Amino acid sequence: MASMTAELAPARRYRGAEADERRAQRRAQLIAAAVQVYGERGYQNATVKAVCEAAGLTERYFYESFANSEALLLASFETVTQLLLQKIEKAGEAAGGDGQHRALAMLRTYFGTLQCEPRSARVFLVEIRGVSRPVDAALGLSLREFGGLLSRALLPGEAEPDPMLLAGVAGGIIHVALHWIRHGYSPDVDTVAATALQLALVLKRGAD
Repeated sequence: MASMTAELAPARRYRGAEADERRAQRRAQLIAAAVQVYGERGYQNATVKAVCEAAGLTERYFYESFANSEALLLASFETVTQLLLQKIEKAGEAAGGDGQHRALAMLRTYFGTLQCEPRSARVFLVEIRGVSRPVDAALGLSLREFGGLLSRALLPGEAEPDPMLLAGVAGGIIHVALHWIRHGYSPDVDTVAATALQLALVLKRGAD
């Protein structure tokens, strides 16, 4: 009997791992579908059914991963945010040069990504606002992370400025982005990035 148990245990672990992978895949499908649906219709106009249909899954699988629509919105926002921040950070590292040159490269990537991925941009910039306190907290964290990336590019090796200043600069850049999008992505990416850099340089002036 002990021998049979020993033989069955690895199979159970394997099946458990397979089930976890399938759940993770379904969760990723739902997040991708949410970005699509929220980006097209807006969060307030999107239903669980619509997201599930876009994901090719039944509502049973939605509730396997998310307690409600707000939980999915948070997961979607965090996914979009982390992907964007990773792209921005890599752009700064690849740019080299002085801090201002790296920050400008990061801002070009930021605005270029918003232009190329309008659905994600809507989730990142518009749909996240004013939903609830937890969602507002996630937005606040993303502003600090964005500001922190710019600060580390402009002030390498120095302590980060006041968190309120970081959030204020990042929030100002987001307002620039909203204005830019409302005006049909005009002017071009290089011009709007150079404009946003003027806000980012407040971080450097604040440290002087």
